[in-house]
Amino acid sequence: MKVFPESAVIQLEFNKVQELLLQHCRTEYAREKAQQLRIHTRRDFILRDLQQSYESLLLQQQGQAVPNDAVLNLSRELRLLAIPGAVLSEEELVQVRKLAEGIRQVFRWFDADRRLAFPALVQVIEGTYYERAIAELIDEVLDESGVMKDEASPELAAIRLSLFRKRNELRREFEKVLRRLQKQGYVADIEESFLNGRRVVALFAEQKRQVKGILHGESDSRRTVFVEPEETIELNNEVFSLEQEERREVYRILKELTGYLSVYASLLTTYHRILGEYDFIRAKARLGHDMEATMPQVSEQAVIRLRDARHPLLLLYNRKAGKATIPTTLTLDEKQRILVISGPNAGGKTVTLKTVGLLQLMVQSGLLVPVHPESELGLFRQVMIHIGDTQSIEYDLSTYSSHLLHMKHFMETANGRTLFFIDELGSGSDPNLGGAFAEVILQELVKKHALGIVTTHYLNLKVMANHTPGIVNGAMSFDETSLQPLYRLILGKPGSSYTFAIAERIGLHKSLIDRARKLVDEDHFRLDKLLHTAEHDLREVEQKSKELNRLLKENERLKKETEQVLNREKHRQQVELLRQQNRVTEERITYLKDMDRKLKALVQEWRRTDNKAEVIKQMQALLFQQKQRQVAEKKDKKFQEKYLETGASIAAGMQVKLLKNRQVGVVREIRGKKAVVQVGLIPITVQLTDLVAVEEKPQEPTG
Repeated sequence: MKVFPESAVIQLEFNKVQELLLQHCRTEYAREKAQQLRIHTRRDFILRDLQQSYESLLLQQQGQAVPNDAVLNLSRELRLLAIPGAVLSEEELVQVRKLAEGIRQVFRWFDADRRLAFPALVQVIEGTYYERAIAELIDEVLDESGVMKDEASPELAAIRLSLFRKRNELRREFEKVLRRLQKQGYVADIEESFLNGRRVVALFAEQKRQVKGILHGESDSRRTVFVEPEETIELNNEVFSLEQEERREVYRILKELTGYLSVYASLLTTYHRILGEYDFIRAKARLGHDMEATMPQVSEQAVIRLRDARHPLLLLYNRKAGKATIPTTLTLDEKQRILVISGPNAGGKTVTLKTVGLLQLMVQSGLLVPVHPESELGLFRQVMIHIGDTQSIEYDLSTYSSHLLHMKHFMETANGRTLFFIDELGSGSDPNLGGAFAEVILQELVKKHALGIVTTHYLNLKVMANHTPGIVNGAMSFDETSLQPLYRLILGKPGSSYTFAIAERIGLHKSLIDRARKLVDEDHFRLDKLLHTAEHDLREVEQKSKELNRLLKENERLKKETEQVLNREKHRQQVELLRQQNRVTEERITYLKDMDRKLKALVQEWRRTDNKAEVIKQMQALLFQQKQRQVAEKKDKKFQEKYLETGASIAAGMQVKLLKNRQVGVVREIRGKKAVVQVGLIPITVQLTDLVAVEEKPQEPTG
């Protein structure tokens, strides 16, 4: 991506984001990538980097990560490995083994399920493989601590065995000489030491001529001298010779091993890059976690649709200070390409401008951003910015001259893939003349189909934005009562500068304010006042809208609760109905079983007895009872269709059911434990215990 001027990344504070990313990098590879973070213009690269960062963020939220515990910086060692004749030391080979082990863990971690769950992270290891021969070659020669094994070669094993024996022989001979000299009183308090790799005896200086051997040195006070006894000189020489042979054999083995490993130099370089890449991805995910970031949608078109976007650095600062960060929501597309933001100073215009610019650079660099996941950012090939005083002493340019020079570049190079930001367009010159040039500049940028944000106090630009296709007004809200900015962007309307309101609130004398008002063009003043009033009314509407939304939500909640209660009651009634039906069914089954048993008994009795007439009577009586029961059931069913038992106490005027014949009547009077019931035209006296209070069921409406 092209940026203009070169300081644009610094003006948008993209370099500070890089510094924060750098703090999360552990390897030199990742740190180098963070320092040289590329801003891509190809959608596939951007989506790959964003998806990798997002998958790593998801892993961190789950308490997982791609295995990468070792911090390995092996660029120099891997370059040496590719050079014929080079030799790696034991320590360097241990690091190479750690590299191979790290890759082994990565490949084992990406099982079949994880490969499906994290496809973007898997792309890092695609096209390569794990070679177990690398670790096996090193393990044949070195142990876990990096010391060469005796069995690395037969020659080394023989040398070390001879060396072990000679050292034991030297130790016994030296201790024998030391005991003799101690008895003679020649040995100093130190007794013995090592100098030049040789074991020597510490003697009093005045006794040095009494002991035959080689003088290796003396103490700083010159009271003690260090002598290699004559008896151990030859043994020391033999030990030294064997140690030299051991070093030569170790070097030969290391050279041979390095030669074997050089075949895998390019593969090991790939391993090193893979672990560094995962470290870089993890660093991006950690930065995203710090910034409460997520992955937005990326469009191939030049478009910006931000929802609940926050400035990443401001978010981090406010969190430390215990403050809230007000989110921004805006849209720039083909229909509304340029947003003109107006409002009072220190109201957040420049912060909004920088927020959009920084988020765009971050997304095209593959970094997660603090926005709503439904936000959408397109691709731009160049970003141009003009913020603050650009006066140039070197070229003897005034502030306004430098401003126009930048605007000239904007108009000449802008196109449909350009995103631009201009803070205080037209400032630095006469308001009328500067405003006129500002209109021309905006018209040219609209013609070039560029997208951008402009901040201004010029009234003519606010008016222009209202009637020019492709340009839309925006205002930063301001609390006139407390004289505090609210840092919220309101789209579709221009903002007041609150010049006179701020002057009144800070206590400037009324006469001075009135004099200033008289100097202002009446139309200008009237429009600013209108904007002021409109913004105040809009805030009231917003507050009422919030209250209305709250009441609607409360109403919706109560509606849901009522529906839940009704559903529970309906369910209870259905359960009760099923229970009653089951009870009736069970009674009928029991009755039928009893009838079957009795009929079988009568059949058997018919076969045994000679008195057939008696059996017939019994059978008729049984069947007659069944007929009576059926009639009673029909009456019950007819009653239940029309009436409902209430269980209330019997009183005069109530409808009641007679339990014996299931007829319904009206109670005329109560006489102690009896009641006079009117059934049809005939009043009858019935025991209260044989009556049940009832009421007619409500008739269902017919369609």
